[in-house]
Amino acid sequence: MGLIIHSHIKNKTMSLLKFYKGNAKLGDNIYTFSLPAGYTCPAAKLCQSFANRQSGRITDGKDMTFRCFAASQESTYPSVRAARWHNFDLLKGLSMNDMFKLINRSLPQDAEIVRVHVSGDYFSAEYLNAWLFVARMHPDVLFYSYTKSIHLIPSNVPDNFRITCSEGGKYDSMIGNRKRAKVIFDPLEAEILGIDIDHDDSHAYIGDDTFALLIHGVQPKGTEAAKAIKTLKSNKVKFSYSKN
Repeated sequence: MGLIIHSHIKNKTMSLLKFYKGNAKLGDNIYTFSLPAGYTCPAAKLCQSFANRQSGRITDGKDMTFRCFAASQESTYPSVRAARWHNFDLLKGLSMNDMFKLINRSLPQDAEIVRVHVSGDYFSAEYLNAWLFVARMHPDVLFYSYTKSIHLIPSNVPDNFRITCSEGGKYDSMIGNRKRAKVIFDPLEAEILGIDIDHDDSHAYIGDDTFALLIHGVQPKGTEAAKAIKTLKSNKVKFSYSKN
């Protein structure tokens, strides 16, 4: 799940947000930041899932067609679940200025590329703007993220903050000509659409072209998503990621 490298205690009195470095999909040069899946995703629809904070038991949203892989992570790994709730507990209820200060002082000093949210999303305009202010304070750091909170994206996003609109949310109609990513169940769909399939997030932080992501994660038995994964496995198509 990646190696935690940033302490959440400062002078024993001030908690910091938890960042991780690398994971099975991303290189070790990329820091990641996460919040609880579902609970911080107000615009989620087709992938909406929640892992109970205490038990880890997953509840899927009423419009779910494929389960959020991040919720499955939280269900499987209590330490991951705890770290994401730690971050949300520190952020919720703060003003935009205080969120900015907290993120800014928590940002690892050697960060060069930061993925904002492997799990979670922008739960308010104030929270998104806090991240944008952090990016302006660190012009030499490349920040990038996927979001379904299309309605919160302002017009003045700094050049070093790359946002990819994630299809399958409540505000898809607002994506327009923005860069987007689409989850697909079959590689043939990408061929038909004439778009690349991304396997290492490089499409998210390089270029402006729309791209596809293959369905992955643990899917509920009997669903079309579960059937799609079974087909991908039988066809030996790479769709999941492992350090091994």
